[in-house]
This record gives sequence, structure tokens and C-alpha cells, in this order.
Amino acid sequence: MSAVRTRALTKRYGAVLAVDGIDLDVREGDVYGFLGANGSGKTTTVRMLLGLVLATSGDIEVLGSPMPRSAGAVLPRVGTLVEGPASYGHLTGRANLRLFDSMGPATSPGSRRRRKQRVDDVLERVGLGVAGDRRVRGYSLGMRQRLGLAGALLREPELLVLDEPTNGLDPQGIHEMRRLLLELNAQGTTILLSSHLLAEVEQMCTRVGVLDRGRLVVQDDLRVLQAPTGLSFVVTPDVERAGALLDGRVVRRDGRRLVVREPDTAALTRSLVAGDVRVQEVGPERRGLEQVVLEATADPSNVGVSR
Repeated sequence: MSAVRTRALTKRYGAVLAVDGIDLDVREGDVYGFLGANGSGKTTTVRMLLGLVLATSGDIEVLGSPMPRSAGAVLPRVGTLVEGPASYGHLTGRANLRLFDSMGPATSPGSRRRRKQRVDDVLERVGLGVAGDRRVRGYSLGMRQRLGLAGALLREPELLVLDEPTNGLDPQGIHEMRRLLLELNAQGTTILLSSHLLAEVEQMCTRVGVLDRGRLVVQDDLRVLQAPTGLSFVVTPDVERAGALLDGRVVRRDGRRLVVREPDTAALTRSLVAGDVRVQEVGPERRGLEQVVLEATADPSNVGVSR
């Protein structure tokens, strides 16, 4: 089942085609990395999914219901952090969350105590347990990001839609954010996140979509995109000897790392060892996510590559 699905989704601003007929497919249980350069159409797409911007044409389904027609029923089940966290600087983080939560759907008469507990729980979960009683105007950008994520988690959403969730975080904060998002996903939350940090997406995501000038040029499982290329790599201090022994099969050299036109790593190792070449590491060559993105955005024939 798809948590988010679009068909021929298009958005025009006058003569500018911001989003060009994309078929987005975020499957239930995905951690979906939504990638693209500034101006590629990511934020416009996300805003259309949430009913904040009306599409020029095309269809949108979120959690099985059409958007924006079903926004009233769908959005309480979706946590969002888009275009930076909104907050009142003169209030504490805790007061901001209580105010936000009080604006949610009506609950039973005993809900005030439960809401207070929810606020306390999410502040602890995002690492703001102590800082929750400080005024938000004194928060760093990273702390504001954490507060925004806390707001998105208040109602235990089925779907999280996050725009650059690690923005402003230091390396430790990025690590903690990644761990938290993976925990949420393991507990059943589907996550759609846009990010320019390819290394983070590579560590977190199960599925990737790449936008380029409004077009969805790649959409597939990350494991498929990073499947073995049919080449092998070898790391050796004896680079010159290895190159001579491999006789023209070296495709690329990067320091001590050689990429070789040979799919059988065992045979490659045997031939190098027999030639008195020291082998430190050998394995099948795979494309990194950066290479996938660069190839997709450089080659117009890749438009629509989607599974």
C-alpha cells in the first residue's frame, strides 16, 4: 500500500513549470529520501501533498485518501516539519508545544493530563527535556529543528513529512536525529524526508526519488540503485604492479583503489596474489548515492526511471 501516491502531478506558476507530471510513490513503511537541487520542485511538491498549494493538474493520495479534499481527516495523521519550524519566541519550548497540541482534534475530558505527558515525552525524545523550559528566542537553529520535530511527533503520526530535518545540527545531533527517525520507522511510521545530505540519506533511506527541474528522474529502492555494477574494486599499495598485471582492465584509479573490469572478485584476488600484489581489500563495485544523483540529473534520457 502507498502512503503517498501522485499521478501526473503538475504545478505551473505562469510560464514556469515548477513540477512536471510526476508519479511519486512512497510506500507504507518506507524511509523515502526526496532529493534534488534548490529550485528542483521538492518544496512545491511537498506543499501540494499537504494541501498548502493547489496543483495545476494531476492527482494526490495521502494515506489512501485524495488530497486536498480529505485534508481534514488526513492531516491529523501526518506529522510535518516543512520550511523550518514555526514557534513563538517569547514562549518556552514546552509552552509552544502545549499551545500547538491544544489546537489539535478534540479529545476526551481527561485529555489535559495526557496532553501534558505527551509534550514532556516528545521533548525528552528529541533531546530538549531540560531546554524545554527556556524561551525559544534563545534556541539555536538546531534546537529549533528539534522543537519542530517534537511538534511533528505530538500526535504519533502514521506519516512524517520532513524538510531538511538535520538543518543546523552538529554531527552528534545528526546522529541522534538519524537514530530517532530509524526508531520511529521501525515502530511503523512512514517517513518522507527531503535532504541535501546524501550521506545521511544513504544511511537512513530504503527508497529514493530524485527531482531535476521539476521532473522525477529516478525513483527506486536504494538497494536496487546500489546493486553491483559488474565491476570490482581492489585496494593495494602495489598500484603500478597491479595495473600492469591487469593489462588494460583498470577502469578507474583513485589513490590505492582501482576499479577493475572483472565481476569475479575471487578470480581477481587469485591473479593479483599470484602476481605478488598485496591485496588489502577487494569487493564488488557499487554506485554511491552521489553518483546515482549526478548521473540521473546529467542524462535527460533517465527521466521517468521509476519502480
